[in-house]
Amino acid sequence: MENDKLDGRNKKSIQIGQNVEIVQKHNQRTGKLTEGAVKKILTKSANHPHGIKVQLESGAVGRVKNVLIKRKGDGA
Repeated sequence: MENDKLDGRNKKSIQIGQNVEIVQKHNQRTGKLTEGAVKKILTKSANHPHGIKVQLESGAVGRVKNVLIKRKGDGA
């Protein structure tokens, strides 16, 4: 199943429970992404040039690089 992706720099694109890809602080040099569901949105401003900071259900904290959107017709 493929997903479409939205930019993670705008807070309005991110909702609690939504699947996203984040880059954690210790992975910034490599760009390694961690996927998970958003538990908390930590950035106060409406947008951030490096991505909105979130905490995932797993406890991982990082900046959103991609917001994953399931395409209509996928799954089920």
